[in-house]
Amino acid sequence: MTQKLLILDVDETLIYATENRLSTKPNFTVGDKYHVYERPFVEKFLIWCFENFEVAVWTSATADYAAEIIAKLFPKTENHLSFVWTREQCTFSICDESRENFFEKKSTKLRRKGYNLKNVIVVDDNPQMWRNSYGNLVRVKPYFGEVEDDELNKLMLYLNFLKNVENVRKVEKRNWRNQY
Repeated sequence: MTQKLLILDVDETLIYATENRLSTKPNFTVGDKYHVYERPFVEKFLIWCFENFEVAVWTSATADYAAEIIAKLFPKTENHLSFVWTREQCTFSICDESRENFFEKKSTKLRRKGYNLKNVIVVDDNPQMWRNSYGNLVRVKPYFGEVEDDELNKLMLYLNFLKNVENVRKVEKRNWRNQY
């Protein structure tokens, strides 16, 4: 079976970056501005992901910010990322309901790069970013620096199931947490 591509979002998925320091010590800082808190179990999760998937990052953050985060979050595996896409690869969109602007991550760009969407799994906290590709999305709870967070451990169990599915788009993912 073809190895699946796992696309990871960064902010509120793997880390929480804030200008206001929380009560706990940050894992690292970016520039003089952001205190960065890694989601619990992120190192274990990333090691497992690289052992089981082709891994990429797609964030709506700027390229400079993303480069700093990725250098710290993926120090040993950075060169093994299939690609790192940032805001520049997103599409500027307007939310139909709220009329607010956002940067959308369009799966058509993945198809143009040669990926078959039946083998692409996306992990993101914001479903709006993938509003035309829900079949690929595994939505995680947004992370805001909570010390007690077990989302990535549960996610590994679910991704372990998805990696063996013929077509990930045909699997209902909305209630994945209830299975683990």
